Amino acid sequence: MMTAYDIIKRPIISERSMDDMQEKRYTFEVSKKANKVEIKKAVEKIFGVKVEKVNTMVVLGKYKRMGMHVGKRPDWKKAIVTLTPDSKEIEFFEGMQ
Repeated sequence: MMTAYDIIKRPIISERSMDDMQEKRYTFEVSKKANKVEIKKAVEKIFGVKVEKVNTMVVLGKYKRMGMHVGKRPDWKKAIVTLTPDSKEIEFFEGMQ
């Protein structure tokens, strides 16, 4: 069984994810094998917050060329986690706005 730290790999920092933080939505790169229930439990355990909803999507890797050779970056899974209105914010993201 995977631990919470195996499920949540890293936060995604982008303009859109920063705008979503006002609405208590946080974006993470997660394990491709993890489902929504496991992601919800992992975020609640790591950050001590209450999760209302989890949306997941698989992001396809880009094709890259190196001269004549073509390679592909790996596919990865992204999760957008929405917190309940009465939940505290994730402290990790507070100083980045």
